[in-house]
Amino acid sequence: MAGRLNGKVAVVTGGASGIGRAAVELFVAEGARVVVADIQDEAGRALEARFPNSVRYARCNVIHESEIGAALQLAVDAFGGLDVLFNNAGVCDQMNDVTAIDADEWDRTFAILLRGPMLGTKLAAPLIAARGGGAIINTASVAGLQAGWGPVTYSTAKAGVIHMTRGAAAQLAPLRIRVNAICPGMIATPIFGASLGMSRPQAEQVVAQVAEACVHMQPIPRAGAAEDIARAALYLACDDSAFVTGTHLVVDGGLTIAPRHAWDPAAASPLAEALGAPA
Repeated sequence: MAGRLNGKVAVVTGGASGIGRAAVELFVAEGARVVVADIQDEAGRALEARFPNSVRYARCNVIHESEIGAALQLAVDAFGGLDVLFNNAGVCDQMNDVTAIDADEWDRTFAILLRGPMLGTKLAAPLIAARGGGAIINTASVAGLQAGWGPVTYSTAKAGVIHMTRGAAAQLAPLRIRVNAICPGMIATPIFGASLGMSRPQAEQVVAQVAEACVHMQPIPRAGAAEDIARAALYLACDDSAFVTGTHLVVDGGLTIAPRHAWDPAAASPLAEALGAPA
């Protein structure tokens, strides 16, 4: 049976772990050939070894234009072109009060979360246009839509990703390039541990605890998984979304639908409490 990405070539930044790795695995299963762009050499090379005919690894720090350019060029050299770019590489700063934000940390976070997707979009657009069009997908976040779901720096950068997605979609539409974003909710990955100041090994060890905590936070009573976001990325990468551009797809288990009392019968309505209504 033909896969939804048969004949397509993709680059996934941050593709060696978490959401990125899930996307790489799903894209390959659907017929794509993929360049994994990451700084995790061991994990990236392991993916290349698992899929020797379909995956190439490129060491790539997305804050460096030359390294993004090299990863994109590898797609052309190894697989003949580029159809899809998934700007997914990310980092999360710590949950500091706005009065305690470190300016250098602000710049570093913005460089990875916003400068990286900008550079990827800039450099990928001519390559995708040369193939007759395709898709660019950006990982944003529900933190970019509402306050309180992430650190201030991270949230502000993700809001920027959403708006950049709209602007790029408008400008690249004549080239038949669709640009969309995904806004994940509570996805059980190491990024939550990182926001609490944990090292990567420590953060990976607490993923199961994160998943358990997420169960009670939204109407759909389970934690989100990396595969949930990968499926959204597949939809935006393939021809099923041929008429979709300039939007953000919220994949959050209903987290941002409404306050808790709207979906949890045990939770009191703040308005009812304020008016003195009986419980």
